[in-house]
Amino acid sequence: MIIIQQGDLVLTDRILTGDLLIDGDKIVAIDEHISVPEGAEVINAKGCYVFPGFIDPHTHFQMTNALASTADDFDSGTKAAILGGTTSIINFASPEEGSLCKGLEVHKERAAGHCSCDYKFHMELVEMNEDVAREIPQVVEAGVSSFKVYLAYGFRLTDREIYDAIEAIKPTGALVGAHCENGDLIDALVADKRKRGELDVSNHPLTRPAMIESEAIKRFSTIGAALEYPVHIVHVSSKEGIEEVIRERDLGHKVTCETCPQYLVLDESRYNLPDFEGVKYVMSPPLRTIQDQMALKDALVNGLFQTIGSDHCSFTFNDQKLKSRHDFTRIPGGIPGAEERGIVAYDVLVNQCNMSAVDFMKLVSENPAKLYGMYPKKGTLSIGSDGDITIVDKRIEHVLSKESAHTKADYIPYEGISVTGKVRDVILRGHHVVQDGSLLESYLGECIP
Repeated sequence: MIIIQQGDLVLTDRILTGDLLIDGDKIVAIDEHISVPEGAEVINAKGCYVFPGFIDPHTHFQMTNALASTADDFDSGTKAAILGGTTSIINFASPEEGSLCKGLEVHKERAAGHCSCDYKFHMELVEMNEDVAREIPQVVEAGVSSFKVYLAYGFRLTDREIYDAIEAIKPTGALVGAHCENGDLIDALVADKRKRGELDVSNHPLTRPAMIESEAIKRFSTIGAALEYPVHIVHVSSKEGIEEVIRERDLGHKVTCETCPQYLVLDESRYNLPDFEGVKYVMSPPLRTIQDQMALKDALVNGLFQTIGSDHCSFTFNDQKLKSRHDFTRIPGGIPGAEERGIVAYDVLVNQCNMSAVDFMKLVSENPAKLYGMYPKKGTLSIGSDGDITIVDKRIEHVLSKESAHTKADYIPYEGISVTGKVRDVILRGHHVVQDGSLLESYLGECIP
């Protein structure tokens, strides 16, 4: 048994300063005062927020693309995640030899026994045909509750294929999300840059402007609306993207969306850093303007977004990104961030923007659990829910640094950023796995059905 005493318990509708008792892997009691059971481990949480374990709905661990393999596998990635307070991640699984079922099985095998937090999978759709349509209900039966399509990259689907995909998914009730950028326009802009010999990293954001994001959001939402099915937009990065989501909702279309911490604290000036440092920040969508940052913060405070994901997709600076510094199109895109996601978002939203801890909790715990079929097992401090707990000490100010980070990448994008609030303790299904910021137990993660 574990009893957490006198913490500020972040419930779904209020904050209760009190005690929480975990017996086995479940929460069994919540009250202002609970008698300490004999033999129970006592955790003093006075002056701390006690959140349901954070859920990261967007990670790319142990991924290989056309350019490189990620620095973080399930082992290192989930250790970093749980040290940052994340007790569940949803990773992307890609098909194998054209098969969704085989792809899911391969990714489950890679993760089994190597995860330090619980895990679940999104299924990527990189082609659409009768075989794929036939396998969609099979992978849903095997635990997949969400699919992702791409409107960018070489494996993007056509509008008709996206329509067919949503039509095939609709009977299952699974969520359909999309990477929304116009791939054809990106290709055209990249070709223009290549003709001019303008291939340094400062050109990366110029080939992926915000209007390309907003156009794709409109198109994807329209396809969903044509089928009267809700859609989800991942990593919204711009004011224009926000405005498009609002327009779609005003039309009565069902659209949910996610953003990421990098778009709240980093901006496009990073691409002009000296000594090729800008290659660290190549990602898609790219970093935007200060004005976009402000719009995203306002939208979060006003309840436009449902989730905050890390989009953790780590590559090393020296060995992977830097070698293509003279051709931005060859730089593997993505950044590490699973460990820093929760506390960066907390500092921005709760400390700087005065968001309530309850509303913050919904973004990082409750909403992703609901969207991805894990609620109320996950995402809430409720009797009968999993004993997944993240304790944040509100008082500790510290500086984020690679020296204290646990990604296998050789940098973090948040280097030197000061935050107030630190993940102190983490409990995973009743196991006290992180204590005073140190990982005590590894590899206890289980696949979430």
